[in-house]
Amino acid sequence: MHALKKNRPLRRTVLASAATVSGMVLLLALKPHTAPTVVTASTKSPAASSSPAPGSGSGSGSGSASGTTTATGDTVQTRWGPVQVRVTVRDGRLTDVTAVSSPQDNPRDQEINSYALPQLRREALAAQSAQIDTVSGATYTSDGYRQSLQSALDSAGL
Repeated sequence: MHALKKNRPLRRTVLASAATVSGMVLLLALKPHTAPTVVTASTKSPAASSSPAPGSGSGSGSGSASGTTTATGDTVQTRWGPVQVRVTVRDGRLTDVTAVSSPQDNPRDQEINSYALPQLRREALAAQSAQIDTVSGATYTSDGYRQSLQSALDSAGL
């Protein structure tokens, strides 16, 4: 006679309870998706620097000044690693965006970033703001890039 036949209902109840508890433990062990968090340094001396253009009185990066401003955004800690962006603003326009750091821990991260970072850079230069689309397959990197880009633009005065 089989072990789970009707003459042993207690054994069936215990096994069903154990299976339910095991399933709940496995479900609760899954990591939830979390939004990226911004990591800020206590000193921001290298975060923003200005270099005036020849003949200009100010390198503040305001729309009327003819100068070049370079600003580095906050490091944003994503699920897969840190993302940080540096921007260059000339005459009130965003002229360059560079990813200072991005997730590089494994070959898959490198593969994703090899196609995502150039797309994000093009989007930022075209939009002249941090209002850019997320790159499919690089959601966490895109979110971190967008946050760091906004931080850098704020530092540059845009």
